[in-house]
Amino acid sequence: MVIKVYIATSSGSTSIKKQQQDVMGFLSANKIEFEECDIAANEDNRKWMRENVPEEARPAAGNPLPPQIFNQDRYCGNYEAFFDAREDHIVYAFLGLTAPPGSKEAEALAKREQQ
Repeated sequence: MVIKVYIATSSGSTSIKKQQQDVMGFLSANKIEFEECDIAANEDNRKWMRENVPEEARPAAGNPLPPQIFNQDRYCGNYEAFFDAREDHIVYAFLGLTAPPGSKEAEALAKREQQ
């Protein structure tokens, strides 16, 4: 499984740049393999991202903005959903991955299963 993070390398928005760096920095720090898909330099990436963000996750007006996160072709969420998952220590579940042994998420899952 490959995590794909759709980004815009030439975004003029500092907010979007910070969000992209936050997601990719977290994935790198936790040794979660991912692929950057630039929507600014590659029209196919932009088209694919826009077509595959589910209707309920789209903004009321305009197109979905990066970063958008997918596990292969399965939509995981946008930055806000990623941030919430990180705060709740459920990033691996958010990404559709198995939490590594010893991680806070794996320990929380083990506790839930024991109850």
